[in-house]
Order: sequence, then C-alpha cells, then structure tokens
Amino acid sequence: MRVRTGLAGALRAPNALAAMHSYPAPALALTEELNRTALADRTRAMSFQGAPGANSHIAALRYDPDCLPMPCWSFADAIDAVREGRVDRAIIPIENSHNGRVADIHFLLPESGLSITGEHFMPIRHTLMATGPGPFKAAVSHPQALGQCRHWLRANGIMPMEYADTAAAAAKVAEDQDASLAAIAPPLAAELYDLQVIKESIEDNSDNTTRFVVLARAPLDPAEIEGPAMTTFVFEVRNIPAALYKAMGGFATNGVNMTKLESYQDGASFAATRFYCDIVGKPGDPAIDLALEELGFYSKNLRLLGCYPQGLIRS
Repeated sequence: MRVRTGLAGALRAPNALAAMHSYPAPALALTEELNRTALADRTRAMSFQGAPGANSHIAALRYDPDCLPMPCWSFADAIDAVREGRVDRAIIPIENSHNGRVADIHFLLPESGLSITGEHFMPIRHTLMATGPGPFKAAVSHPQALGQCRHWLRANGIMPMEYADTAAAAAKVAEDQDASLAAIAPPLAAELYDLQVIKESIEDNSDNTTRFVVLARAPLDPAEIEGPAMTTFVFEVRNIPAALYKAMGGFATNGVNMTKLESYQDGASFAATRFYCDIVGKPGDPAIDLALEELGFYSKNLRLLGCYPQGLIRS
C-alpha cells in the first residue's frame, strides 16, 4: 500500500495549494493550511518532507519553535522550496542511530547548491495508533519506522506495510476507517487525525535517535560560529595507489576527529567512488586547514557542504 505520487512540483505551480491531492484527505487540509502560512513568511518558513505530524514536522518545531513548518511530498521538494527561494530553510533527516541512512544527502545536497547551516538530534518515539482497539492485521508506516519497530511487530504478529511517511500513514488509517489496520507514527499524528493511541514507545531501542540537518541557500561564515563546530564535505580521490590512505593522513597527523566517512558510487560505471565526510572543527582552525589542504592534494575534487554549530557535542 502506497500513497499516490504526484505532489512533486505541485508547490511550484501558481495554484499549488489546490493541486496537492496526493495526501490522504485528513492530511490534505492541514497541509494546505500550513503551506499557506509558511509561504506568506518565507524568512520563518522551514520546509520538511512528510505530512503534518511527521517526525520532521516535530524536529522543525524543536529546532526553531518560532518557525513555520511547510510539509512537502519528497526530500527533493523540500530542498527545491529553499533552492527556488520560496522558503529560507529546510530540515532533512539524514541518519538514524539504529537504521542507518535516511536521506541520500550526499546526492541531494551537492546537486542543490544549498549549504548545511545546522544540525538537530531528536529521540524518536514510535506510537501505534488506530481507529479502534484492534486486533490488527497490519501496521502502515515509513520504511524507516517499520525497521525501527520490526522486533515489536514480529512479536505481536502484525504485518508491516510501507507508506510514504509516518504521518501520512496515520492520515490514511483515519481515512479508511479499517479496524484491522494501524499506523506507526509520532503521537502528534494521533492528535491531528483523531486516532486512538494503542501503545506508545514501540521502538525496539530506547536510544533510537535521528540526526537532522538544516539547509539554506547561503553558507555560514565559519569565523562567526561560536562554540564547537562541524564541517561536512564530499570528495573524490585521485586514481593513484593508496590515495584514500594518503588523503586521510592529514586528519590523523593534525588530530582532527572524523565522525563519519561514507563511500558511494558516482554513476553506474563503478569507476569512481566518492566519499561523504563529517569532521569536528571548522575552516580557519589551523589543524582543519592543514588537513583539508592535504586532502585537496590527493583529491580530484573537494566540495564543502557546510560548516555549522554542533547540535550534539562530540568528544
């Protein structure tokens, strides 16, 4: 079971708000209302992927309680809203502590021309909700949420069914009024779509946490960042023996803490491997400058994706 596609690009049209018919009916009115409010004040607006009540909706409000969250159908739509100047910021989940990568930020961000200007870590609590007490044959939700609750679902004999996002799944359950169907979503979704909370905190791990990044058109000036900072970049090493080993040497010798290094293929040829990297520190710090200089010597290309304050202090 999947939500019908077709919202991509809807926000770009003059009658965009009237065109958003891809969400279940209970979510559509809320989506249109939030979009009207956000688009009227782009400096406060923050786009996110998902229907109202999604974890990204909650993350936006926790990161900036004064923001105006704007739901979007896809990660690309949320990013395009910023890139095209309709809103000033987007918030995107990029990784989960137990279920790995969420959004392919290393593909989406370089192509967008946007910069990371902040990060936010949010504990994820999944709630089973429905129109009645059950029993339930299936639970619908985003694949990430299903993966984070897979042991609980198996233990309770409930079949997982993928959906576009957690909150839209809750709206779909409310729309269908199928007593055998439940949704896994944040508690806010139960409130928004008038569903009964069946059981809270069904995630398999109590330390379940998702990392979000905030994107904007203009990068932050590293010199103006107070306190601990992070720097994110992508690079491709030169085609010489031990290039990656040599490229990484500058971080080791200069004592730079690298918190993430992830490889991915560029295109279908499998001839070029690129790397996504997070490090503690910022350009302007002598150790960071030396490490990046050495990395640049062994790289075919190096692109900074952003320097931003740490949302969680790394040792």
